[in-house]
Amino acid sequence: MIVSSIKSFGRYCLFMTQVFRAPDKWRVFGRQFVQEIYKLGVDSIPLVMIISIFIGAVIAIQMTLNIDSPLIPAYATGMSTREILVLEFSSSMMCLILAGKVGSNIASEIGTMRITEQLDAMDIMGVNSANFVVLPKLLGFVFFVPVLCILSIFIGLFGGYLIAVFTSMFTVEHYIYGVQMMFIPWHVYYALIKTVIFAYMIVSVAAYYGYYVKGGAIDVGKASTNAVVSSSILILLFDVILTKLLLQ
Repeated sequence: MIVSSIKSFGRYCLFMTQVFRAPDKWRVFGRQFVQEIYKLGVDSIPLVMIISIFIGAVIAIQMTLNIDSPLIPAYATGMSTREILVLEFSSSMMCLILAGKVGSNIASEIGTMRITEQLDAMDIMGVNSANFVVLPKLLGFVFFVPVLCILSIFIGLFGGYLIAVFTSMFTVEHYIYGVQMMFIPWHVYYALIKTVIFAYMIVSVAAYYGYYVKGGAIDVGKASTNAVVSSSILILLFDVILTKLLLQ
């Protein structure tokens, strides 16, 4: 198993050296780059908004129910909701969700191109298929994912705000004051750094599994599943590492 893992890592590194090369035609690359931003990033906005608003609301409710003590200030709900969204949910958990949507999409798309011999045709024509297919997806998603992170934070905080407006669990004034209380700007930069790294992992791992598919349609499905599982494990692992490095 160890030998197989080392072999797979070496092949992944060689694959990425193929990906990170100057495109043959920058105009074609630019058009693909914009298309991938829309397909992988903009199309993910509805999913991010729906999940974030409900998670923000649930966090606010849970915080209120679990910190009901006269020793804890009323603004603690807003502050706790903000910290959970900024530090963990809108960066790490959101990328785990996107790994399922974006990662499976990329792995299945590239895997289908492999089994239908489209990638082989590109290689025969002298086109760097890894660069042509993967680089626009990689740069497009890495470029747009910070927007999704910031959007998730704001929508999540808005979900908590709605709980304050439509229920009597806590007041709007206390919630807004808690959101602003003891805010540390570096935490936002920390979340953005994590999302960029996680976005790279999602796309590169999914593209790797899709690019080296062998067999038929069933194998494409297996590659898609393996891509989501592997990228999710890497996200959780590097979440711990980056938290230790950036927040110590």
